[in-house]
Parts: sequence; C-alpha cells; structure tokens
Amino acid sequence: MARAAARHILPDRLAPDLRVWFVGTAAGPRSAEVGAYYAHRGNRFWRALHQAGITPRQFEPEEFPQLLPLGVGLTDFCKTGWGVDADIAREAFDVAGFTRKVKRLKPRTLAFTSKTAASLWLGRSTGRIMTGLQALDGDGPDVFVLPSPSGLATSYWSLEPWRALGAHIGPAAPLKAR
Repeated sequence: MARAAARHILPDRLAPDLRVWFVGTAAGPRSAEVGAYYAHRGNRFWRALHQAGITPRQFEPEEFPQLLPLGVGLTDFCKTGWGVDADIAREAFDVAGFTRKVKRLKPRTLAFTSKTAASLWLGRSTGRIMTGLQALDGDGPDVFVLPSPSGLATSYWSLEPWRALGAHIGPAAPLKAR
C-alpha cells in the first residue's frame, strides 16, 4: 500500500528559469502557524530583499505569492516539518527532491538563507561555508550563501552579502509572459 504524501507546511513557490530561489532549511514556528515564509516579526528577510534591491518595495510575509512574478522563488529543504534547524531530524531534509526541482526548473541562482541548508546542498560542513557567491565547478545555477535573516542569528547578521546577491541577479522586474 502506498503511503500518503505528508502535507507541505509551506508550499513551494517555484517556476522555470526564475532569477533566484531563496532556500531555507524549514519553516520556523511562526511561519508554520500562519502559512507564510519568514513570518516572525524579528525576521529580516522581507526588509533585506528590499534593501538589497531584489524587490521594488518591502513586502509583508503574507504577500509571499507576489514574489513569483518578480522572478523570485521560495522553498525549504524540509517541507513536512518545522522548527529550529537543530531540532529537525536530518532524514526530514529532502535533498534529492530539491535536486530534482533544480534540474527540472533550472533557476539561475540559488540563495541559501541558512548555512545548514547550504551545507546540505554543497556537501560541506557549516563551518567550511562562507557567505557570498560560492566558487563551484559545473553548469548548474550560481549559488549564494546568505547570513540567516532569523532573529536567532542576530550576531551573524550582515546585509552586505544580500546586496551582493541583488547586484548579481539585477533589479526586480516582472517576468515576461510566456
């Protein structure tokens, strides 16, 4: 008997050839509660997107579906659980599923909003990952690692890697009709 797929805490907001996907580890408690990405009031994600020139204005968490027409996707490695990275079982992270999405939809840039998520994709320990554009071999998307926008990571916060990402992907512009 086939097992029913677990419900996703936050649905992917992805499409082919987006200029950037923001990739988290898992929904935080507030995001899981309200069904919106980066929803805790202490999270810097929405402000950073605007300050880095990635969005034309500062969006609110509940407006996350409006990012897709700007070429901005949202996803997490763990779609069926939520909480602090350290409290989520490693087998809950669907790296293979994420890899299939990347191969199928071909984003131009991946922007990891946590070193944990980046370490899952890059196969490196978090201690060996620096923020910014990653030097990678291959023909896949460009990869940025950003300081976590979470209020829990305040001591590691810097807007500069977000600004570098904004400069790399270019200003926000609506997607062309296909």
